[in-house]
Amino acid sequence: MQWRRFINFSSVGVKLFVILFCTIVLLSSVLGLTSYYAAKGIITDEVAAASSQSIVQAVDKLDFLFAEYEALSRQFAVDPALKADMETVNLPTAGTVARAAAEDRIRRKLDSVRGSDERLLGVRLVARSMVDAESYKSTGISGVRSDEGILARMKEIDNAKGNPVWFTVRAKGFFDAYSQSAMTMGRLLRNIQNPAAEYYMLIEVKGQALTDVLSNLHIGLGGEIRILDSSGRVAYSADDALLGQASYIHTRESEEQEPAGAQKGVSGKRSFTAGDEQGSPQLVVYQPLSTADWTLLGYAPVSDFTKSADRLLYITLLVVLAAALIALIIGYVLVRLIGRPLGKLARLMEEGERGNLQVRTSFKGRDEIGRVGHSFNRMMEQISRMAGQSSSSAAEVLATSEQLVAASGAISGQASEVATATGEIAGGAASLAAEAESSNAKVELMGGKTSEVAENNAVMAASAGKVMEVSDQGAERMKKLVSQSEGVLKLMDLIQENSAMLRDSTVLIRSILSPMIAMNKQTNILALNASIEAVRAGAAGRGFIVIANEIRGLANQSSESIASVSRITEEISGHIENTVKVVSEAAPMFDSQLALVRESSLIFGSVRAEMEEFSGVLNQSSAAVSELAEYQQQLGQSMASVISVVQQTSASTEEVASMSSQQFTVSRELVALSHRLEELAEQLKQSMISFQG
Repeated sequence: MQWRRFINFSSVGVKLFVILFCTIVLLSSVLGLTSYYAAKGIITDEVAAASSQSIVQAVDKLDFLFAEYEALSRQFAVDPALKADMETVNLPTAGTVARAAAEDRIRRKLDSVRGSDERLLGVRLVARSMVDAESYKSTGISGVRSDEGILARMKEIDNAKGNPVWFTVRAKGFFDAYSQSAMTMGRLLRNIQNPAAEYYMLIEVKGQALTDVLSNLHIGLGGEIRILDSSGRVAYSADDALLGQASYIHTRESEEQEPAGAQKGVSGKRSFTAGDEQGSPQLVVYQPLSTADWTLLGYAPVSDFTKSADRLLYITLLVVLAAALIALIIGYVLVRLIGRPLGKLARLMEEGERGNLQVRTSFKGRDEIGRVGHSFNRMMEQISRMAGQSSSSAAEVLATSEQLVAASGAISGQASEVATATGEIAGGAASLAAEAESSNAKVELMGGKTSEVAENNAVMAASAGKVMEVSDQGAERMKKLVSQSEGVLKLMDLIQENSAMLRDSTVLIRSILSPMIAMNKQTNILALNASIEAVRAGAAGRGFIVIANEIRGLANQSSESIASVSRITEEISGHIENTVKVVSEAAPMFDSQLALVRESSLIFGSVRAEMEEFSGVLNQSSAAVSELAEYQQQLGQSMASVISVVQQTSASTEEVASMSSQQFTVSRELVALSHRLEELAEQLKQSMISFQG
């Protein structure tokens, strides 16, 4: 794709940008979401605490109401006049007037209790026979019924042995005969001396009375208030249709009978969170009543309390966007300050690796990257100077070798001519021995040939001198090349020393980062301790919790930044190690070059020795030619001794031929050495071509 051409994901700058961007965005998101859920938890806890207080107050009111009716029932149980009237109406021997008067007093007492409390639907004294005619009730209520359910409830009153029994609110009252809901308290008015005079006292309280008591109790906006019995069924609800049904949400006291899918309450608390029939989370608060085995329970959707906390999500989103923008800016700055200079330096080093010694950095900073750039410039300048010096030395060696090759060729040609001349001299000596008596002109020809040999010897001596001069010049230049190569080795050693100093600097940076990392860890521990102390301080330490969290976040960011600097230092150290490796690989090349130069210097020395030997041979040849001239003079003076002179001339000619053969052999060796020197110079020149300094 197009964007991959401009973004190098292996670049240090891009890696730093990605790490910084992800870290800032992640920390911002985690901090915002943590704050959101912490705020929801705090709001829920605060609402639960406030609702629990309201529930406790409502339970106190209910207990007071129930205790009032229990006290009323106790008054009936201990009222001697009422007890006497109930015995009278059940006494078979009592007269009709006495029985009617007693029944009238009982009814008026019930009516007075009913009329003094508007919350009462009615008060009954039900005979144990469950006969309506034998029972008494306040005015305005229906008669007694004896259904199976009613008998079961009466049996509960019997089992209570004179203690009050509270029956849940029923939609149509205790006897299912009313048009409104009612709650009933039953109590057996015992009479040990006259069991026939025992009655069930039923105090029927309007369901609206409970509604009035709980009217000021609200849980959230759409919350509900219920009273549950010990089996988890609804004992009271604003909706009469729910009365007597199992409650989906119940308290931990009724967990054994809980419906499937209900969540358990938190042990030790009067509030918990549970799902309703639709699975929506509900905040539940409850409080058991002390007068009855009932529990007042209220619940409301958690969303009613946490709507204000939802604004934190929008704030978190804005903070994450702002953090992403800041991370982009910081990452861009890091890429410009670190990534681009390192990438440029890497490209320049790759150019230098390909032999381009003209590359230079343009870093102006004084930080570590700037220092590396300046060191790179100085290193390339030194390598350029060394390459230039080696190239010039190689050119001089090549020129000298070419001159030596030319001189050697000339010497070889002259040696060939000397050999040819020596052969002619030998032939002339043979013909002179055969024709000495007949041709004096041939003696003169031999004199001319002798003069030519002398001239050739002079030319060969001059050529030998020139060869010796050229050899001396080559030896001097080889010495200069050796000294320059040694200087190059010293510069390579200096580069290795500078690289070692840079490696020590990276070690020093690591030692400086170590205490900073330890300080960040201590800062994290201090921030954690501060958070713990702030939690212990309660509401007074909430602001300090935020500050401690911010300090811990900053410490984490500093730790990430220090880790990033440590990785950059490791990469710089790796680049330095690569530089040292390259220099170490170049050092053996300069060592081999120095060995070749020294070998060339030895070759020039051997050439000079051979030329000195050749010069000695030429001197011997010149002496022989001088003797030949003397013999020619003697031949001119005395032809009588021509035979002996011819023999001496033949011997001298053979000696000259042998010397000429030796001279020719030396000349060929000199030519071979010249070609070897030329090859060495060409190799040195080719080895310096790769450097473009």
